[in-house]
Amino acid sequence: MITPAFELTQDPDFLTIIIKVPYARASEFDVYFEGEDFKFYAKPYFLRLTLPGRIVEDGREKASYNTDKGTFTIWLPKEIPGQYFEGLDMLTSLLAPKKSRSAKPLVEEIAASAELSEEEEEEFDWEIEQTPYKESAEGTQPLEYCYGFGNLRSGVFQRLQDELSDVIDIKDPDQTPVDERRRKRLAAEAAKFEPDHYLADFFEDEAIQHVLKYKPWWVDAHKKMIALQGESHREHDTRTFVVLSEEERKQLRKFTNKSYLLDKRSRHHVYLGLIDILLAYCYEICVNEGDKNVESSWNIRKLSATLCWLESFASMHDVLVSFGRRVLCYPLHRHFGLVTRAFNDTVMILQLGKAAVLKCLLDIHKIFMESDPAYILNDLFITDYCIWIQKIKSKKLAALSESLQKTTLAKSHIGFELEELEAAAVLVQEEESMLKAAGTVSKQQLPSSESETSDSEESSGTSSSETEGSDSDERESSTSEDGKINSLQGMLQEERTAPLIDCNGLRHGTNTSTFEVSDEKSKVSLQSPTLPGKLVEELEKQMHAAIRLSEQPEGLATASCILQEPEENCVSEPDRFSEDTTGKGNFLEVSSETNPLLFLRSINEDED
Repeated sequence: MITPAFELTQDPDFLTIIIKVPYARASEFDVYFEGEDFKFYAKPYFLRLTLPGRIVEDGREKASYNTDKGTFTIWLPKEIPGQYFEGLDMLTSLLAPKKSRSAKPLVEEIAASAELSEEEEEEFDWEIEQTPYKESAEGTQPLEYCYGFGNLRSGVFQRLQDELSDVIDIKDPDQTPVDERRRKRLAAEAAKFEPDHYLADFFEDEAIQHVLKYKPWWVDAHKKMIALQGESHREHDTRTFVVLSEEERKQLRKFTNKSYLLDKRSRHHVYLGLIDILLAYCYEICVNEGDKNVESSWNIRKLSATLCWLESFASMHDVLVSFGRRVLCYPLHRHFGLVTRAFNDTVMILQLGKAAVLKCLLDIHKIFMESDPAYILNDLFITDYCIWIQKIKSKKLAALSESLQKTTLAKSHIGFELEELEAAAVLVQEEESMLKAAGTVSKQQLPSSESETSDSEESSGTSSSETEGSDSDERESSTSEDGKINSLQGMLQEERTAPLIDCNGLRHGTNTSTFEVSDEKSKVSLQSPTLPGKLVEELEKQMHAAIRLSEQPEGLATASCILQEPEENCVSEPDRFSEDTTGKGNFLEVSSETNPLLFLRSINEDED
């Protein structure tokens, strides 16, 4: 038989059941309902439901079949008109068979029933009773320690050593007691905390403020619920605010119904573990703005000590402290505002009821299922949570949300001296701002001092202009002499910049050998390393024999000869050395012998 897809809705008078049976024979189907039992059969489909309220057969019941969609729609009247049927979204619970009332139940079922009745009668005390720690003898220690949902599993990681390091942080959990796990977790968090990273996110929080503006689906649903509760005190169906998708319904149909034997301490751990997992999930949804990525699985399991360290918490405050420490140690965004945001979101989800919590758990289940190593956590925790949450009373979640809302978490509780770090960083910022302000003032003073110096220069320039007026006559008298000297210097400068030409009329390059000739003593300075030694000595002798200085006019001190090696493709300028057109310079007379060196004249203009 095939279990068909189905959906339940309600109004004050009727319970509506929509059953999808494609390719079924609509002419042959059977429907049976009485009290809390409902059965439907249309080959090859069979559906049996245990309803949360009683229905009655009084002639108002009806059914219809849509051939295009292949769906049966059945309207069943309520035995008590106006009664609210709770948990119509909890498909796994609805599919569970009704317990036999005639046969004697098993011992486990009796214990479970006793525990459930006790749980429903008494108010749940969220502060669990604690006993002093006592060291036990080595011989009495169990071989394996428990973990998982309700601490019902053990020995799992002995068979999955290869997957261990990728899923949880604790080594050898089967041989590590709970107290030791907690000590190792706190030590690992203290070693991982980075003050620089925290302060960077504290002061440069533009990205964090952006993600804090994101509103997930439960924010709008919570607003609608609060608005309707303000209008009427009647209990409203949470399906108005929380709707499971078809994919989520398909997930629920795949779960196998289970019964959990939990004592009071185990139930307490389960509730607190649920808070821890929801906090990590809310952080993930906030920072990624509802989008899933490859880091989503890592974020959820890393921020939840229940999943990552197999932690069993003793109080609500311990859950918040653990979550706050891990947010400030591991993810990319490490800001206390994200801790507060996840705290508020978790309160909203719990206030929306079981449907909202189940929707979040199904999303976590899907994320872990798509991550290769994290699927183990579904087997250890999430699948059991998805089945268990459908069976608990809504008032328990309401009490849990109230207890969470009353619990406070401050930065001083985290244990990383956050307030001291922030105060020290603020002082450093103030000092830096004071230094910048002082530097700005000093830079503003510099232009004022420069303006004062410029004013003094202007005043001195004014006084000097008066003295220049008195000397103007003397300058005019020397103008004619200066004109002659300047013309002579211009000719000499022109000759200096002229191309270098050897005795054969060829232009030379820049690698030169220089000879300086003065009126007192002729000096030869050979700088070219390319000429052989004998050739240099011979050239030096020829220079002393060939160079003859003409008479120097007054005011000129020296004449120099510049020697340069010849280059290829040079231009000949022989006339420069053969004529004396001005009679105002010193000329070199070149001997008739062929000389590869170039001689030019230059005038020393240093004398006044």
